Amino acid sequence: MADTRQIADDFVQLWGRLGPLWGVTPIAARVYAWLVCQTEPQEAEAIGEALGISRGAVSMGCTELVDWRLVHADRGAGSRRIVYRPETDPERVIRSIVQTRKRREWDPILEHVRPWIAALRGDRSTEAVRLRLQFEAIERLITVADEFADRFLQGSRVQQLGLKAVVAFARGSSKVRRKTP
Repeated sequence: MADTRQIADDFVQLWGRLGPLWGVTPIAARVYAWLVCQTEPQEAEAIGEALGISRGAVSMGCTELVDWRLVHADRGAGSRRIVYRPETDPERVIRSIVQTRKRREWDPILEHVRPWIAALRGDRSTEAVRLRLQFEAIERLITVADEFADRFLQGSRVQQLGLKAVVAFARGSSKVRRKTP
């Protein structure tokens, strides 16, 4: 029989190591993974105690996760205490990650590169032309990725992308069947 507690602990550690690859701090990633393993929303004190991190670190991690829309902060009726619950719908998690990364990474690049391209158009020097062409290539690539992300976030291409089928498969739905050769 599997040691559920050990598997959950391993999951939390794995997520902590992978978080930075997705743009999330290791502590925030560990908090999210730990919350996913819980059956009920948790208070910051319980999170900190379970993960061996300070109340301040928990607060910063949860704030980051709320910003990513990966965790929801709720107050019980008549209570001042905040409890945190993870977003567990895989499609919402993916959409939140794509939207946050787009906002934090692609949007600022486009906001800066476009005026630089316009400013360089008037300069015919070899260096200015080379730099403008490089910036235009960056802009084209990010614009394509940005448009794809926008369509994905709006849901207009979800069926064509097959994300619903992937999510259903991940959930173990019997509606998704593999084609046999």
